[in-house]
Amino acid sequence: MFLQILTASLIGSVFALVGGVLLLAKERLARSLSLLLVSFAVGSLMGAAFFDLIPEALAEAGGTGNIFVFVVLGILVLFVFEKFLRWYHCHDRETCDLHTFSSAVLFGDAIHNFIDGIIIALSFSLGVPVGVAATIAIFFHEVPQEIGDFGVLLHAGYTKTKVLLYNFFTALTTPVGAILGYLALPLLNGVIPYLTAFASGIFIYIAVSDLMPEIHHKTRPQEFTHFLLILIGLALLWFIGVIFPE
Repeated sequence: MFLQILTASLIGSVFALVGGVLLLAKERLARSLSLLLVSFAVGSLMGAAFFDLIPEALAEAGGTGNIFVFVVLGILVLFVFEKFLRWYHCHDRETCDLHTFSSAVLFGDAIHNFIDGIIIALSFSLGVPVGVAATIAIFFHEVPQEIGDFGVLLHAGYTKTKVLLYNFFTALTTPVGAILGYLALPLLNGVIPYLTAFASGIFIYIAVSDLMPEIHHKTRPQEFTHFLLILIGLALLWFIGVIFPE
């Protein structure tokens, strides 16, 4: 299982940098692809939460209703975290202090990627289908985020080399989180269902609070396309559960 967790965390982190690299090469293409990936990420995140993480958490906990308390906690904790650290998207970049925010972007990315690694480790502890689903969801919301973060750092005056280097190092916190999560699994055995439910709350919050508003604000000429991509993301995560049954 360790090799699966490590491989998935490396794919979910380093490969996500392709979005930022694309921005450095072709900004217009990257921006348009980013919006499409945002829509797909909404579907994949909600699919991972509702089709895999929550059902697995309920099954592991014996169907206890306390699982949903931890789902809500995941949503609320990320909301508070976002407010105090400003670690996600800067929806109105022109009103941001870019030099201050660029540091927050790097710090926030490191924390965020570290948590992604822990989520990957927890997901694979519940089975390969859940681990694959979580990795796909993380990958498809990381790519558009990296494109946005690269843009903020470039606008703040960082050179392309420094932007790529700094984001590469923050991406490496995903496998670090995955390794530590794997090593901690024996100590967390009794609480894994609740941590999984907590992770599902994080996925739901990202999809509904951060990504959906982005689609509403920027995709009016292509509403059907983006709605279709959300459905495709949901369908893919459901299909993973079908072809990789427990």
